[in-house]
Amino acid sequence: MAVLTRSRFRKLHRWVVPICAAPLLLTAATGSLYTLLLEQGIDAFWLVKIHTGRFGPINLQPYYSGILGILTLITIASGIGLLVSRPRRPPLRWPAA
Repeated sequence: MAVLTRSRFRKLHRWVVPICAAPLLLTAATGSLYTLLLEQGIDAFWLVKIHTGRFGPINLQPYYSGILGILTLITIASGIGLLVSRPRRPPLRWPAA
């Protein structure tokens, strides 16, 4: 199995995170927008369907919570992996006066 170098891991992180974050952002945006519209007296129930994973003919509602959980864990693991792979810097030394 090949070991990922720091630069390859960064490239992988830049590719993975937007794919994982898109459904999370969509869920947050539709939930917030639905609440704001409901306060204005507008019942946009279609936003709730998108929020819960029903995308027209594609119904992911039974699996959507699990998918979001897995995508969240992938995003967190990728960020932690990027943080851990950072090289250690030596402590700063003040010049002698």
